Amino acid sequence: MKPNKSGLDPAFVEKQRQRLLSLRVSLVGAVQSAESEETALRTERTDGPLELEEDAQELDALERDDNVVVRHVGTLERIDRALQKIEEGTYGLSEMSGEPIPRERLEAVPEALYTLSEESLRERPR
Repeated sequence: MKPNKSGLDPAFVEKQRQRLLSLRVSLVGAVQSAESEETALRTERTDGPLELEEDAQELDALERDDNVVVRHVGTLERIDRALQKIEEGTYGLSEMSGEPIPRERLEAVPEALYTLSEESLRERPR
């Protein structure tokens, strides 16, 4: 791990690295669980005839599970990038501008890759 260019103290960066690794383990477990549930539901759907209402409910549940998985995968990608930035010594610096991300933001969202104002700009509809 290289020295951090953002000026964050090494103890804080190590604490964040541990938090990110823990978050990663939790999300991977959640994604695997959701995928297992989806596989089970799909298997049940092919085992026999279903009533239309049951079919609609299961399709709705599958769609909600898929949305959760997509969100988790996006978060996992940000976690992996934040861990990579720790190794590079650039954790806490914005991907967009290179400006420091406030420590308070990193404490609240350890996988943050942008300042709050930059994140708001990225989330605006185009």
